[in-house]
Amino acid sequence: MTWRTALAAARATRSFSTSTRAQFPRRVRARELSLDEIEDWQPSKKAEAEGLKSKEDYKSFPVKGEQANTFSADDVEEFQYDDTSSDGHRLLDQQRQVLYYFRLIEHEMPKLVAFRKPFIPPTSDRPVTVRSISYGGESHPVTNKRVISVPVAYLPLRDENAIHKCKVLAGVRWSQEPPRDGGFRYKETGGEHGYIKISCEDFPEPSMNLKWASDALDRLVAEANNTSDPMTDVPVDTRHIDWKRAKRGIGIKNGDFAGGRNRTAEPPSLRDFPREWLPANPRSAPTPA
Repeated sequence: MTWRTALAAARATRSFSTSTRAQFPRRVRARELSLDEIEDWQPSKKAEAEGLKSKEDYKSFPVKGEQANTFSADDVEEFQYDDTSSDGHRLLDQQRQVLYYFRLIEHEMPKLVAFRKPFIPPTSDRPVTVRSISYGGESHPVTNKRVISVPVAYLPLRDENAIHKCKVLAGVRWSQEPPRDGGFRYKETGGEHGYIKISCEDFPEPSMNLKWASDALDRLVAEANNTSDPMTDVPVDTRHIDWKRAKRGIGIKNGDFAGGRNRTAEPPSLRDFPREWLPANPRSAPTPA
């Protein structure tokens, strides 16, 4: 902050800060010589030209040159209890913060050009995306969280049975639509089998959370390729998808509720009861008396 900026901020608050005066003094007063300087003084032609013929005349003569700009605590005016208000100090703090970021933009950001790299779109052999959250250097618990998202079609699964088993084992972490914050577009290539999203924030370091999520994905793929139990008789649970759609007001357009009828988000009722479960000869209801 220059002295002109500090003076303008102080005038805006209708008072002038004493601390600002101490930091940016106006004009240092002419100081008097010390006793050692007076004893070592010898009259010169320049002093005689100024009319200084004795030590007493030279004692009160103002010092010029570099010594005239020397700051001394004795030259600061006494505090007159005319300091700016708390709002004025708050305004000065805001201006200091703005100037701090302006200095970063002016002097530090041009250095980032050395780290510039061309954008290369991800290939099919790197399908996993990692999402992190940052608050610009401020400490927050969620900054340690890491979220990975990947299309099921890009995972190294051996056949359709492995894909089905992967969806069953993923549970609520599998969805038909891409995650909103996963970096994938709707109806993107590779999303025909849905997406898997795994997050972790249990560990104190971001790398530890990312390692846990990556290991969980590796275990999921390894178990899906295990042929000991293909789980072909277990249907994929989509209740979490139905709940999300109903919460957003979209409704169930494909008849995911029991009954399979095309209707909006209605709760299941007696009309959705399977007819094959009904008895062949239903009993007639008793007539009320």
